[in-house]
Amino acid sequence: MSRDPVDRLELSVGAAFVTTIVAGAALAVVYWRGGQTQLEGILLAVALAGLSVGIGLWAKHAMPGGEAVEEREPLRSSDEDRAEAISGFEEGEVVLGRRTMLLRLLGLGTATVGAALLFPVRSLGPRPNGDLSHTRWRKGRRLVRADGTPVRPVDLDVDGVVTVFPDGPDRSPGDSQTILIKLPAGVNQPRPGREDWVQSGCIAYSKICTHAGCPVGLYEADTHRLVCPCHQSLFDVVDGARPSFGPATRSLPQLPLDVDPQGYLVARSDYTEPVGPAWWGRS
Repeated sequence: MSRDPVDRLELSVGAAFVTTIVAGAALAVVYWRGGQTQLEGILLAVALAGLSVGIGLWAKHAMPGGEAVEEREPLRSSDEDRAEAISGFEEGEVVLGRRTMLLRLLGLGTATVGAALLFPVRSLGPRPNGDLSHTRWRKGRRLVRADGTPVRPVDLDVDGVVTVFPDGPDRSPGDSQTILIKLPAGVNQPRPGREDWVQSGCIAYSKICTHAGCPVGLYEADTHRLVCPCHQSLFDVVDGARPSFGPATRSLPQLPLDVDPQGYLVARSDYTEPVGPAWWGRS
């Protein structure tokens, strides 16, 4: 027995939405089990295609279209028209039930595809948590050069400069890179609470500019200022690395120093404030 055209249309629309749901669910399974780029692309294309076909068929064939003109007189329909309308409403209850099911399938299919759009968030990697506010400096970690050689105060000449990192397997030239300078005696003007952060004239600041994150590696010995080569911010080394020129508005964080029993420079702690640009909503 042949099906009514409306029945065939609703079956086609429902089949398209079910295809979207199945493809979206399969995409989620493939991604969760490790992912396969080509298969994920195919499944996403099938899911979107099913959604497009279903909506297109529904809009083109199931929704009223064209112009309709209804005569206003006589206002009361004939008995035959009234009977036909009542019959139509009764049949419409069945159609409405089917359309409700199609709406639910459409909603579920759309939700499936929408969930697939959130999958890439998981591929961004682990949450940083508090890593953005801390570096790899810890109490007692030695200051070492890029080749791993530890540094003693006597290894630096006055106005000597060296880039140092925290000793250990997780040594990184990223947010932990620090500029170590040996100042002449009597020129440093420590901020309150930082009187013992300098050892034998050796003072250490974060090498990451507080403006845009460039490496601050140029030192003017005659003026005791660090220069950022990117935007020419100047930092007064003897005054807590206060910015004295350029776009930077925040001082370079200072690393508190100590000396271990072997005479090597070590960190007293991590930086007491976050390193890097000041536009992360910091106070």
